[in-house]
Amino acid sequence: MTDDADDGASGGQGAVRDPGLQPERTRLAWRRTTLSSTVAAVLAVRASLHGGASPAGIVACALCCVLWLGFLRVAHLRIRALASEPGPARVPPVLAARQAAAAVLCTVALAVCAAVLVV
Repeated sequence: MTDDADDGASGGQGAVRDPGLQPERTRLAWRRTTLSSTVAAVLAVRASLHGGASPAGIVACALCCVLWLGFLRVAHLRIRALASEPGPARVPPVLAARQAAAAVLCTVALAVCAAVLVV
């Protein structure tokens, strides 16, 4: 065996990494987070309309819905990117910084809106 032979375990440039079940776990995590975001948005809408529809409540409700849709879009793109990887030997694509920032912004803003509606 020569020194330049690459068996895939040395971490060399030609090595192919087996991600195992990591892409599937990541897809499931995105789906759970989307479900949690949906529940938070529904509860925020319920809280804003519970005591009667006020202009501030309607604006907060609309903002929660827009933030939820934004997060849903980012999650859908990520789940689709993870699912499109053919074969177990390919490494899933890295989440773009722009998508990560959008997901964080939507999540934090939705939490703030929900907290404002509850208080």
